[in-house]
Amino acid sequence: MTKLIRGPSIEARSRYFDSALWRDYRPRPDDIIIATYPKCGTTWMQRIVGMLVFQSDAPFPVQDFSPWLDFRFPPPGAMAELAESQTHRRFLKSHVPYDSLPIYEGVKIIHVARDGRDAAMSFYNHKIHYTDDVIENATRISMDDPKFGTPYKRTESDPAGHFHDWILGEADHIGDPTCGFWYMENSYWAARHEPNVLLVHYADLKADLGGEMRRIAKFLDIEVAETLWPKLIAAAGFEAMKSKAAELMPSAGDIWQGGGDTFLHKGVNGRWRNVFDPADLALYEAKVKAEFSPELAHWLEFGRLG
Repeated sequence: MTKLIRGPSIEARSRYFDSALWRDYRPRPDDIIIATYPKCGTTWMQRIVGMLVFQSDAPFPVQDFSPWLDFRFPPPGAMAELAESQTHRRFLKSHVPYDSLPIYEGVKIIHVARDGRDAAMSFYNHKIHYTDDVIENATRISMDDPKFGTPYKRTESDPAGHFHDWILGEADHIGDPTCGFWYMENSYWAARHEPNVLLVHYADLKADLGGEMRRIAKFLDIEVAETLWPKLIAAAGFEAMKSKAAELMPSAGDIWQGGGDTFLHKGVNGRWRNVFDPADLALYEAKVKAEFSPELAHWLEFGRLG
């Protein structure tokens, strides 16, 4: 039986995610957990890790091969049951903070981060295209949960207005500050020296995809034949992933208008420039200084290689 190093010290429950669902988790000693704030490169990392595990550049349905244990939309226990049914080395998804996860011996955790302005811009695109079914499900969960008891509000059409609300009221915007950008990044930054944790930055993946993939493989103790690396690196590029969106995200149409093409939208940083209000950008900078250490703030903006 895999040894528990420590249990969760907090419970994180938003309108979308619930760390308590990890109580159904039965760890295996070589499990991998990909844990992020939304829209920071989660699916990108799932694709990369999956190719390393399978030693193949063949596309696979990410949502089926990488169970999301803390997601509140599926029936209770469904994601844990999916994880139990898998026979390959598992790579699981999470959107809750490090201190809300149970930590087991041998289980590796990869945290992917991104500049908050880019994450907020991408999250806007993510939410503005939700289907009516997603809105209905989110409302049902919120109304049934005594913590909330209010309907889910569809995201307003103005990206600048979304950013303003994202900075000031993320507790309302996502439902729990511990699942928010500020708490999440502090949580994983504090664990960066733990031997089971690897921090990866979106900008570093953009700058040196091959180098970062090799770094990830080393962390996961996965050896890759030198002749295979070019195929894996090419398949992990954004345009390559977007061209395989139907195979990587076959059920995306149930969640977003436009399906996988909407989910894999642009894959670039800096789209917030000339979109967000200058006063809100100043407000963001002030909050970064208040919430993050200078080292964390620098890493979130520029990455490890920046």
